[in-house]
Amino acid sequence: MQVFAKWKVKAGALEKVLGLLKEVREKTRTEKGNLYYNINQSTSDKNILLLHEAYKSEEAIQEHRNTRHYQELVSGKIIPLLEDREVIIALTVS
Repeated sequence: MQVFAKWKVKAGALEKVLGLLKEVREKTRTEKGNLYYNINQSTSDKNILLLHEAYKSEEAIQEHRNTRHYQELVSGKIIPLLEDREVIIALTVS
């Protein structure tokens, strides 16, 4: 299962968000259900971040969202610094 997230970071908060997000990425990559976690930045608007993540199952996504690092860093510190946030969970079509 893949997760695509589009975040619009508030003006002046980009460096703080990127620093926190890199910590989230490193911790997420150690989760047994995570396949990869990539951070991308728009070339047309530096305040738009695109996350592309993959997990072994829907349960692994839920486990990720319940981790301490997700709760403290993403929910507690990053989300308040975002103007907008869209998350899409998708399956690969064969």
